[in-house]
Amino acid sequence: MYHGPRLTPRQQQILDLIQNAIAQSGAPPTRAEIAATLGFKSANAAEEHLQALARKGVIELVSGTSRGIRLRSDAVRSINAARGTQFSLPIPGLTQLALPLIGRVAAGSPILAQEHIQQTWCVESSLFERKPDYLLKVRGMSMRDVGIMDGDLLAVQQTREARNGQIVVARLGDEVTVKRLRRTAHAIELLPENPDFPVIVVQPGEPFEIEGLAVGLIRNTMLN
Repeated sequence: MYHGPRLTPRQQQILDLIQNAIAQSGAPPTRAEIAATLGFKSANAAEEHLQALARKGVIELVSGTSRGIRLRSDAVRSINAARGTQFSLPIPGLTQLALPLIGRVAAGSPILAQEHIQQTWCVESSLFERKPDYLLKVRGMSMRDVGIMDGDLLAVQQTREARNGQIVVARLGDEVTVKRLRRTAHAIELLPENPDFPVIVVQPGEPFEIEGLAVGLIRNTMLN
């Protein structure tokens, strides 16, 4: 006997739409896309149904992103099994993370500011040992020798702390860079992994802040 969450026909329609969108593109639909597909007058109607699905434990809603919908694997599996439905998703087990993709970072503003978010990607959580909070589009080849190339997506866990030798996203005044961290008795050094680039030395008193820790890498061709 089925003991999982019971959905209204409309809620089931929206759940199917979400699963189909992820299966086809790797990302959930926006509220506007749900509204347009199902003939709602506004995205607010889609949001109300999404909130109902979240209350029933079928999805999680991630604030601040237009595609911030994450499927709850156990609940969705039980619903699909009860209906005899199978979805061949590119995300095994539906264990997904909805991560904002950060493009070029404007000078002086927070890295996760809404204007920096290009889009949201759903990626398999098992790709990472530590849960990332966002994807950062890499620019330049200063970390080439550890396999981080221009255009790659670096998975970053937001933190202000890092140990020597870890690859970090660091803010230097108005600039954000990806480098390997090394603290010495007199300064902080940000080490490139390409001999064509210089070591960045941060002297005491100079503006410096760790924005996050690199926890994985997605080659850009995987998301095309």
